[in-house]
Amino acid sequence: MNKFKNLMFTCAVLLSSIITGQKSPSVKLNFNHDWKFSKINAATSSDEALSKTEFDDSKWLEVSLPHTANIEPLVVNDQWQGICWYRKEFEIASANKNKKVFIELEGAMNRAQVWINGKLAADHLGGYMPVVIDATDFVKIGQSNTIAVKLDNTDNPVSGPKPLKILDFNMYGGLYRDAWISYKDRIYISNPMLANKKAGGGVFVTFPKVATDESEVAIKTDIVNETSTSQDIECVQTIYLKGKKVAENKTISNGLAATKSVELNALIRINNAKLWSPTDPNLYQLETKVVVDGKLKDLEMTTFGIRSLQFKDNQLYVNGEKMFLRGVNRHQEYPFIGYALSDNAQYRDAKKIKEAGFNCIRLSHYPQSPAFLAACDELGIFVVDAILGWQYYADTDAFRNFCYNAATDLIRRDRNHPSVVSWEVSLNETKMPIFFMEELNKRVHEEYPGSQAFSSGWMPEVYDIYFQSRQHRIIHGNENHADKPYFVSEYGDWEYYSSNGGLNQDKMPKGLRLEKSSRHLRAEGEKALVQQAYNLQESHNDNLATGVMGDGYWVMYDYNRGYHDEIESSGIMDIFRLPKFGYDFYASQKSPKEVVVLKIASYWNADSNLDVKVFSNCDQVELFLNGKSVASQKPDVDKNTTKISHAPFTFKIPSFQAGELKAVGYIDGKEVKKVSVKTPEAPHKLKIWFDESGKKPQSNVNDVIFVYIAAVDKNGTVVPAFDKKIDFSIKGDAEVMNVGPITAEAGIATALVRIGTKRGKITFQAASSTLKGSSCLKPAK
Repeated sequence: MNKFKNLMFTCAVLLSSIITGQKSPSVKLNFNHDWKFSKINAATSSDEALSKTEFDDSKWLEVSLPHTANIEPLVVNDQWQGICWYRKEFEIASANKNKKVFIELEGAMNRAQVWINGKLAADHLGGYMPVVIDATDFVKIGQSNTIAVKLDNTDNPVSGPKPLKILDFNMYGGLYRDAWISYKDRIYISNPMLANKKAGGGVFVTFPKVATDESEVAIKTDIVNETSTSQDIECVQTIYLKGKKVAENKTISNGLAATKSVELNALIRINNAKLWSPTDPNLYQLETKVVVDGKLKDLEMTTFGIRSLQFKDNQLYVNGEKMFLRGVNRHQEYPFIGYALSDNAQYRDAKKIKEAGFNCIRLSHYPQSPAFLAACDELGIFVVDAILGWQYYADTDAFRNFCYNAATDLIRRDRNHPSVVSWEVSLNETKMPIFFMEELNKRVHEEYPGSQAFSSGWMPEVYDIYFQSRQHRIIHGNENHADKPYFVSEYGDWEYYSSNGGLNQDKMPKGLRLEKSSRHLRAEGEKALVQQAYNLQESHNDNLATGVMGDGYWVMYDYNRGYHDEIESSGIMDIFRLPKFGYDFYASQKSPKEVVVLKIASYWNADSNLDVKVFSNCDQVELFLNGKSVASQKPDVDKNTTKISHAPFTFKIPSFQAGELKAVGYIDGKEVKKVSVKTPEAPHKLKIWFDESGKKPQSNVNDVIFVYIAAVDKNGTVVPAFDKKIDFSIKGDAEVMNVGPITAEAGIATALVRIGTKRGKITFQAASSTLKGSSCLKPAK
């Protein structure tokens, strides 16, 4: 066992016992490092040979997880599909003799077959839910072991959705999330996936009573006895808030028979409870200890948030207070590496969404990373948690059962996340039979009994919440949602692109460009991006006029599409997470008590609009041109400002004059913020910075970060016209993941960089003709 593995072992033990000071016999270790990888020609390979312990994988690529099966170009219109294999040798220390051994692969696309020491241990279909294996009977204690994973990401009629060539997003491949190996005593808390119990298995936390003076926390714990004798079990559960103990409970089960399990129920009251909501996301930690004869047998930590959801007049109330869900959709991909984001990158994505002013994310159209949901718990963002589905229904029992089981597993995986506001157990934009929807809806309420689970779907029947996109409301009207809560699942894009395209996007003209489209790359310039922002304002205002409980703009980040040879560009940030003016519109909808927003939507060059938009949540803005006041005015008043929280300010400037536009924002007559933009001059140097978004770049975790290289003039203003190739190099333990040249778009080029295992300084250098720039960082441990 190398030094890294020893360190991980030590850290895991410390984490499991950091609150109690007791050493738990249960250990959960990161299993991401020291894998071998190869793409395989299925016609000339043998599963039997590749899965054997003695197979020679010395020429395979050494990789760490998360890992994508194929590094793709920036525009992905011919994504790799096929067979790939991962292999890993690992030792299990003799100290783990008689322990239970579990292995979990959080994301394995799409069919995963797993061999341990040459024996088939799992055959799992579905690339978004974890593969959880009881490996106890497959591993050898005190010896070397081999795990071999065969992945097949080709189109599958059982899991769906549409074949990639006509699919409107990409599913990529590989072991693209974290992997874990756990050791447990023979008396242990079960895994909810393996326990396979309705509303059971593992630790399940609910809240019969939610109030600030006193809340009730109901805890169901499934404990397994795999010893050869009956056991008397103590389950001690302690609740902490920011490391301070607030409540404790002990439950006893006498005479738990050998090879049997028991579900223990506890009810703990918390006085002066700190509730969870998007505006105040308080999180508690539940420590569950299993004790037998005074000895600690298992210890598990569960993070939860106390909150209640209720609908009155089809409006959402969170902890008794009415709340509108200002939402956005998200695909989980990065350029080049597809789905293989680090946990830190998942957090950074969530942080940007929160900072953009959203309090809800629709996880379209599949289950996303546990790390992303944990970030939403921490930051205070509701999520609509979805099963995989998009324009595909197979009239077979195999397909239907796959969907039913996917819904069940989704809830078992994510039920303790306070961020989950609804379970979208629906096949997006797919005609589904009533009996199919009824079974999916039934699964939600079986797996999460009580009043705090809400199903949602894109058809008006059956589900608790009706999801409808704005373009369908425009075509069909809103008569279908009068009897239930109504959420606009998508808006701001398709209705400005081709609202009569129906469900056949792949048949649309690929070069379609409409004047009013919301699909604009940053390279298309200021006027196009202002048009996009206007569309968002118009459509969001329209949604608010219909009595909806919330809406979800399509989409947060630009993304690739399986069938198309262009990036889908309706994102308010591009695929490199650089903002467009639409981002500023949404940010301006936040309360100024949270943050004052003031943004001039102009590059202020000779091609700029003379009607200058300023996005702000101030109540008055004064605009200056070269030191002279253009006007001081209140927010716009027109048909598209009637419902939004903060209308933009439009200033009419008679003619273009090079120089500086400065905006000064006022609230209650007091100056609170000022910003300016200057006419770009000739490029002077290259400026380099990198994206942190709440998480510093980190070594030894396969972290990936965006490094931005901007051409700036002598005033530090980005030069949007600069579109040259950048020569980019790195000194230190990191690598560039880009495919092809790194070229500036609207003045900024982006390199996707993977941080290595060492913690030393990393230096970035960039050059383009006579322009140069450099920067450095030191990754966190």
